[in-house]
Amino acid sequence: MEANIKQDFPKLLPVRRAVDLKLVWFWCLTIGLILAGIFRSDLATRLDSFTLDEAYHITAGVSYAKTGSFRINPEHPPLTKLAVGAVVAANGFKLDPLRPMTDKHDERKFAEEELYLKNDPVAVQQQARMAMFLVNGLLLLLFTVLLRRTIGPLAALLTLTYLVIDPTVAAHLPVVMTDLPVALASGSAVLAAVVAFRTWQASDLLLAAGCLGLALAAKHSAIITAVGVALTGLIMILLVRGSWKARGINFLKMGAVMVGAIIVLWGFYGFRYRDSPQAGEFFNRPLAIKIDDIQSAGSKALLHTLADARLLPASYLWGLADTFRAGVEGRANSVFAFGKLSFTRAPFYYAPGIWVAKLPPGLIVLTLCGLVLLCLRQLPRQTYPALAALGLLFCLFWLALATGSTYGGVRHALSLLPLFAALGGLAVTYALENGNLPLRVAVASLSLASLVEALPVVRPWEYFNWFAGRSENSYKYFNDEGVDLTQRSGELIRYYNQHLKKTGEIPYIWYGMRRSEKQRYNIHWVGEDPEKDSSRYTSVWVTGTFFMPSTALSPNLYDKDDQMAVFRKANPVARMGNLLVFKGKFYLPNERAYWLGGKGFKALFIDSKPDTAKAIRYFSAAMKLYPKSPIMDWELGNLYLMRNARQEAIHAYELARTYSPDDGMKQVLTSHINKLKSGGDLRKIGPLRNPGLE
Repeated sequence: MEANIKQDFPKLLPVRRAVDLKLVWFWCLTIGLILAGIFRSDLATRLDSFTLDEAYHITAGVSYAKTGSFRINPEHPPLTKLAVGAVVAANGFKLDPLRPMTDKHDERKFAEEELYLKNDPVAVQQQARMAMFLVNGLLLLLFTVLLRRTIGPLAALLTLTYLVIDPTVAAHLPVVMTDLPVALASGSAVLAAVVAFRTWQASDLLLAAGCLGLALAAKHSAIITAVGVALTGLIMILLVRGSWKARGINFLKMGAVMVGAIIVLWGFYGFRYRDSPQAGEFFNRPLAIKIDDIQSAGSKALLHTLADARLLPASYLWGLADTFRAGVEGRANSVFAFGKLSFTRAPFYYAPGIWVAKLPPGLIVLTLCGLVLLCLRQLPRQTYPALAALGLLFCLFWLALATGSTYGGVRHALSLLPLFAALGGLAVTYALENGNLPLRVAVASLSLASLVEALPVVRPWEYFNWFAGRSENSYKYFNDEGVDLTQRSGELIRYYNQHLKKTGEIPYIWYGMRRSEKQRYNIHWVGEDPEKDSSRYTSVWVTGTFFMPSTALSPNLYDKDDQMAVFRKANPVARMGNLLVFKGKFYLPNERAYWLGGKGFKALFIDSKPDTAKAIRYFSAAMKLYPKSPIMDWELGNLYLMRNARQEAIHAYELARTYSPDDGMKQVLTSHINKLKSGGDLRKIGPLRNPGLE
């Protein structure tokens, strides 16, 4: 059997190399490169505040570490949250007892108040950054070690160099989020699978199971990685000549890897289905109802089956349901990508295309050179299995992004990067080992150009290359979370203290700062006291200072009258990265309706006790002023339905259908309206889950 395998698959390590790195030098250079990347990242991101999700993740992680409960933030598995939570909890993070919570808004409010109002957010961020540098540094180390075994030591080091040069990687290294960990763990998982399904040794099989388990514990999208590992194993089994009995044994071993990964995942949840024996507790939305929010009957049935059989932890299943609903089926988002408007998902070429906009041009050319060399069969044969596995991972994630939601921008496409980096690293390796002097000079020039382009970048999250108009003009082509994710709030606070605090001016803060963060730093804003500020929204002309992200200037399917065009035509008085500051008098005819709608959502989802009567009053007033907001109309329909006001509910749902930007939303609303018109019992029909809440 082993002889047949050796005939069918090339050896994992090169037999002869022009550059022969000893193991000790490999380890020294690997660790040195990772430390250099961390140092560069720490320097480049020094102006960054928390992203929109970090307060949520950190508080959840502290809760996990202190209580052993996975009730908070079940949208994401616990790998990064447990690591950061343990560090932050050990440094004295104060956490109030958990209380009953209603939907995501309420849970986020609790988490953000804990971080910003009960603790020191600056100290917490420093602790969290150090923890994430360690987590991502170890994952980079794991990925590089597996690259060494599959494509050789020099190519592994050059692939790592590619990664630490990339500004997007630098931006993600310190943030308490799940995107870079799942990308690195996924890349490691498929490489470990190549090794394991080549040797079939117990140690390699255990390593593959562990890497896949890490990926599953990092982010729910690693389900795609599991499919990639299974397909890699299946292909390698079928390609090997030998008896069907031997193939069957290997197939069972591959199954053991998959089961082992699930066991690792269970380990992160303490091998408990629920945190306590009571049914239906914990989550901000009960698990069964959360699963029922999914539109796909097949996906819904699958998750109910997994829950009934308790094959996966309840918190993981809750997050998987959320991933199906928000990530696969898509949030009700207006997507602006490559200068074109879409609903929920961008064009099919979005996933590789966003990297063309985000990578330094020199790295793009190196990747293309590696691809050309691969197509011309000039790369060492022993690299083909690893590249095939990374290519399979690339295609699976591309397919997922082509059919799912793309609001996350490049961070959701990070799992495509391992293939790009490996091709770039192999291109440089080829030039060093086989190229003539002109080729080596060309590769050196590309590498130097990448360094010159990337290393000076400050605020690397916002980086776009000149193909996409660079960082300052990226909003003209994109409006996703890869442009801005509220990291400029610290700079907003400094500007407010320097320019507005002394004058007593109350600005409009349309930037995504959390209420508790503004309260922490004694920032006052229009809307802080809705009753007091109501006079600011009585006219179609609104005067003052406005803070907003550059993405707010992008066209939007929900802005039917293109109200924000007035800001596109104006010049900001200040700019801090993608935080823009405007000052003056602007024609905003729909702003009072938006303000009223905001008060309605606050009455339902932010105030300590929901007030449906107040919410109906605000939404009704908003609808009279501006009926073109389908999200507000939708929620008003739900409120009327719960009040048994059939005709009012039908009218509100019909307005939502009229102004919905998506045929799928219209079909859902039409079905619901027909049920209401049929005269059925309203209590049995029930409200319709608002996609704006996902």
